[in-house]
Amino acid sequence: MIKALFFDIDGTLVSFQTHSIPPSTIKALEMAREKSIKIFIATGRPPSIINNLSELQERNLIDGYITMNGAYCFVDKQVIYKKTIPAKEVEKFSDICKEKKIPTFFVNEHRMALCNPNDLLKYIFFKSLKIGNIPIISVEEASQDDALLITSFFTVEEEKEVRPYIPKCEIVRWHPAFADITANGNTKQKGIDEFIRHFGFRLEETMAFGDGGNDISMLRHAAIGVTMGQANEEVKQSADYVTSSVDDDGIWNAMKHFEII
Repeated sequence: MIKALFFDIDGTLVSFQTHSIPPSTIKALEMAREKSIKIFIATGRPPSIINNLSELQERNLIDGYITMNGAYCFVDKQVIYKKTIPAKEVEKFSDICKEKKIPTFFVNEHRMALCNPNDLLKYIFFKSLKIGNIPIISVEEASQDDALLITSFFTVEEEKEVRPYIPKCEIVRWHPAFADITANGNTKQKGIDEFIRHFGFRLEETMAFGDGGNDISMLRHAAIGVTMGQANEEVKQSADYVTSSVDDDGIWNAMKHFEII
């Protein structure tokens, strides 16, 4: 019996096309809550830019948040897990960002700051994802923070060049233009385990939904992993079930298929 549901945000709960949650998804989550099933968010976003879940938050449908790809997990105002990137690796990556002028967000527990913004970053984060009011700071200042997450705009080829300099870090993508960097062990899978520990349900009672590369660990880890229909083949291969796209009632259809609702 499923007792806990874990949902990615962008491309899973929220459409990249409409920037909203489909009504069928809201209804499905309300029906799950009526059965006392817990509902968790599992996102790469830091808490400060989770700006598109008001329809769920207003209905008190969310029991907890895995954020920054597992680096920072909380229930209400209680932080149940956090782990920063090793300071030496933040410093080394900051040097690379400065040398190559790589557009990068540095995120700690209380601040999200930006270095070297370019037009692509502005389009994706400010126009498409509707993120605003991010302070721009120097790379030197950013490197002094206890970073939980670094989001950097470099290609897959550039990622291979950077990888040897940050061996104690995870690198995952949920968008082809940029990668998220966290300390080793910080994944959405880790977040699931922290909520299992906190609430007392079992892994066999979990179900996860996602569509991006940063969802693969939790799709493989949960008892049932569901991939949205628009996901790429690697993500689909990581799941137990492929549903329709977020814009075609994917969550509703999957929850009906597994008789959650």
